[in-house]
Amino acid sequence: MTETSTGAGKGAGKAKLPLHWKMAIGFVAGLLLGLAAHYGAGAHAGWVQWFTTYVTQPAGTLFLRLIFMLVIPLLFSALVIGVAEMGDVRSLGRIGWKTLGYTVVVSGIAVVLGLVLVNWLKPGAGIDPAVAQQMLSEGSERASAIVSSTQTQPKGLDMLLSIVPDNVVKAAADNTILAVMFFALMLGIGLVLTRSKATEVLQRGIEGLFEVSMTLIGLVIRLAPYAVFCFMFNLAALFGWGLLKSLGAYVGVVVLALALHMFVVYSLTLKFVGGYSPAKFFKGVQEAMVMAFSTASSNATLPTALRVADEKLGLPNRVSRFVLTVGATANQNGTALFEGVTVLFLAQFFGVELTLVQQVTVMFVCILGGIGTAGVPAGSLPVVALICGMVGVPPEGIGLILGVDRFLDMCRTTLNVTGDLMLATVVSRGESDPPAERLAD
Repeated sequence: MTETSTGAGKGAGKAKLPLHWKMAIGFVAGLLLGLAAHYGAGAHAGWVQWFTTYVTQPAGTLFLRLIFMLVIPLLFSALVIGVAEMGDVRSLGRIGWKTLGYTVVVSGIAVVLGLVLVNWLKPGAGIDPAVAQQMLSEGSERASAIVSSTQTQPKGLDMLLSIVPDNVVKAAADNTILAVMFFALMLGIGLVLTRSKATEVLQRGIEGLFEVSMTLIGLVIRLAPYAVFCFMFNLAALFGWGLLKSLGAYVGVVVLALALHMFVVYSLTLKFVGGYSPAKFFKGVQEAMVMAFSTASSNATLPTALRVADEKLGLPNRVSRFVLTVGATANQNGTALFEGVTVLFLAQFFGVELTLVQQVTVMFVCILGGIGTAGVPAGSLPVVALICGMVGVPPEGIGLILGVDRFLDMCRTTLNVTGDLMLATVVSRGESDPPAERLAD
């Protein structure tokens, strides 16, 4: 008989408040107190500037750095083990092709949905030129830095070649996630093809790295509610409601498209392709959604998503580890949708008429951009600038959206992470974890 049922130790039997509720409380408290500071004292008040500069901003940055410090070892070990646990290359190929196929199809639907809405509602046609000019001047310095960064990004064939690292240690140091993932994928395939006592020891060592990474991240995640408070206080205290009002139509179209894709497209895919209850799914992934919204980073949310897939959704570990680690970089429906809407919005604002062929080009580049965009805050802005330059839209126009990008980044990251979990659920249909004795053969 357990302690709870005997009544001994009331503290032990008392249910703890779930982490996602703690994060929700931190979110609401930070938002309300930030708004109170913005409208009570003003964003330029001395104490508000001091508090955001020396307390909330460093605290939020420290939390993200702790997470990012552990993401590379977690992503590497999870992908290697996920591939190694496939048992054979045919199983890896089947799950890999299913993952790629669903990613391309669902990302394509996301971009088409965004393009249809932005062509229909035309958010870029109604912005006050004076307000737009002010926002452009405020964001000009950061916009110029983002645009210049696109010049150093590999393009075309060089982009494909950069996936294969010549030095995996340098790739990890440069945070080149796709290159690290490629190395992890090759190492996992090597473990599948090479069965010996030495490789079993190596695999157990990598499993140990995965378990240690998860334990350390579990400790860091306890700080999440406080970090969420800091993020939201900064956002509200410095910008207030004006952050959303200034570009209300654009924000509304993006959020509407994200919501339709999440609750309609994902629900239909879960029901008819994955054979999984949408209501049960969304109830199970609440914690990962809150974490994604708060951090605006798919990579930072990966540990929570892995735990949710195991504990809440009951997915096979070998499938969820593979799909979620790959999906954190390669399955970003929200990013692809956002990029398409933003490019067309800026084209409407600057009066650039995009032909059907150009819009189809934007769609395909956005799908590819969603696959290769870094899973970190604001990781899609250089891609938006790059696409703008391709279709004749002034790339500096991204200065228009910098004021609201943090909020939209939070929204699209939520869709990205939910999409990764949806993809893992759909791919898991008909799959199961192999018995331990077969893996040991």
